[in-house]
Amino acid sequence: MKTYRKLSSEEIAILVSRGCSAQQWDRVQVTDDFDPLRLRRVSFSGDIRLGAFRKEFTLPGGMILQAGISDATLHNVTVGDDCCIRSVRRYIANYDIGEGTLIDSVELILVDGPTTFGNGVKVSVLNEAGGREVIMHDRLSSHQAYMLAIYRHRPEFVAKMAEIIGAYVDSVRSDRGVIGKGVSITGVAEIRNVRIGDACTISGASLLSNGSIHSKKEAPVVIGQDVICEDFIICSNSSVTDGAMLTRCFVGQACRFGHAYSASDSLFFCNCQGENGEACAIFAGPFTVTHHKSTLLIAGMFSFMNAGSGSNQSNHMYKLGPIHQGTLERGAKTSSDSYILWPSRVGAFSLVMGRHVTHSDTTNLPFSYLIEKGETSYLAPGVNLRSVGTIRDAKKWPKRDGRTDPERLDFINFNLLSPFTIQKMLKGLKTLENLRYASGELSDVYSFHSVKITNSSLKKGLDFYRIAVDKFMGNSLLSRLQEADGSFSFSSDAQMRAKLRPDTPVGSGEWVDVSGLIAPKSEIDALMTGIEKGSVTSLEEIHAAFAEMAAHYYSYEWTWAFQHISQIYGVNPSKMTPEEAISLIERWKEAVVGLDKMVYEDARKEFNLAAKTGFGADGDRLQKESDFEQVRGDFESNDFVRSVLEHIRVKSELGDRAIAALKKL
Repeated sequence: MKTYRKLSSEEIAILVSRGCSAQQWDRVQVTDDFDPLRLRRVSFSGDIRLGAFRKEFTLPGGMILQAGISDATLHNVTVGDDCCIRSVRRYIANYDIGEGTLIDSVELILVDGPTTFGNGVKVSVLNEAGGREVIMHDRLSSHQAYMLAIYRHRPEFVAKMAEIIGAYVDSVRSDRGVIGKGVSITGVAEIRNVRIGDACTISGASLLSNGSIHSKKEAPVVIGQDVICEDFIICSNSSVTDGAMLTRCFVGQACRFGHAYSASDSLFFCNCQGENGEACAIFAGPFTVTHHKSTLLIAGMFSFMNAGSGSNQSNHMYKLGPIHQGTLERGAKTSSDSYILWPSRVGAFSLVMGRHVTHSDTTNLPFSYLIEKGETSYLAPGVNLRSVGTIRDAKKWPKRDGRTDPERLDFINFNLLSPFTIQKMLKGLKTLENLRYASGELSDVYSFHSVKITNSSLKKGLDFYRIAVDKFMGNSLLSRLQEADGSFSFSSDAQMRAKLRPDTPVGSGEWVDVSGLIAPKSEIDALMTGIEKGSVTSLEEIHAAFAEMAAHYYSYEWTWAFQHISQIYGVNPSKMTPEEAISLIERWKEAVVGLDKMVYEDARKEFNLAAKTGFGADGDRLQKESDFEQVRGDFESNDFVRSVLEHIRVKSELGDRAIAALKKL
């Protein structure tokens, strides 16, 4: 605990000679090594505490500033050691400023009465008219927000969550703000009722009002020129720059907003990016990305999503106002100039192209293309499973996780194939088979939930889903049989079957994607029940419950796969013979290699003659091909293409090793 003393008469005399003044000098306290020569033209009022000023600050361009205070008015302020505060045109009031902080050329920084720094603000997400409000707070995760916004059919859960969050909000209420250690605040117009964490950089912002900035030394936050943020929380590693405007918004960890992006009543969770466009009342789960000026995201739920230029949705269906909402499940994309009339639901990892004015629901037909043809919505089920873009996305998301904060709020599962998507494919297989049975195998077009499916698309969809199911089940089986070092060490049928015995009964039922966290619905229900009954009473316990689900994902996944292997293949895993295991692995090998070859051929399209249009513009065909190769490289040496071929080799060898081990039994 730092100790302070009152100023000596000699120190007061020096301060006065340097143009300083105080309403009451006896309310100004300093540390023992305080140097009054480091202050010039400073006015004090209220309770003031000052540290020692010894440090130098090196600014861009090499300019050096000495720690100290000049040309500033301070009211009820504590200034830590080695700070530099200068050119405060109005005043700083009711703040504790951490050591090593630079505040230069600012207009006003104050806390005005008791405030909760953005905590407790209700965000009218999804439904602009209200009814799905999520209460912002410092510990908000995408999973917690998902349950609050979506499970409104459990009012007792919602009420209990409001109590838990309310208790936290009350705990942070204060009439005094904090500016952390090593912060840089320069050229800012106004900061009002904002709590600022360590190592934060705020440069040229126009207005920051009623918010929290959770910057950390290991995960700093940057706020840039002309930014306006009101009623907000910004988490670690994030940046808001270049005239972005956020109102009633939560910004999760490692998000990026800039180029005049504007958003209101929206939640953005980890690794989201927004530039140029606009968002209103959206639930942007992890890795939601929008870059284009003409793009409006409104009243929708998204995650792992990339919005094409001109993407738009409408939440005014009839005349009762903006009350409608929609969902693009994880990994769904929109192409340029796409339009969706809410309410609609688009299945996971699907692509939306064109304008869609009917209210489709393709949740059980994931990995599809939803395409407009002549004002009619057509669906190509499962075709995105063979897309090079889908596989590329799956590889890039983990690499683009920009969180360096050791404490992560969101638990992210990056798997393309999981019980969540496979259960939908199994339902999709039944749906497609029922359509073919009801309308006949010779029908040209089938109708389903306001979309059309051509005969050829339906047949291909059945094939795609069967291949994906074989791949997932084989993945789970092999992961279970393998040791941590990749070997297969069982030496008898009994040992093999022992490895296949599930660790837990959890996971056998329905699965859900809780905005990034893929988990058994039973575990989500159990958590909500615990909250309703009062056995879970804090945000820390809720966070720990999500962490537990994430940590045990693969155990839960195998329980689900174990149950469904019997249903799908007629093989009881608890009594599985080596011959049955070999048969499943052979199916897996065929599925993996088959899908990879489809992806390989899809990638080849990026190198065909049409893709080379615009290259070698002033030359002949040979020069065009040479120009293309200089810029893009050739097909066989492309990194992604080589990774696909390597994947085929590695997985084929894995299957062969597993089969060889099983044949020895």
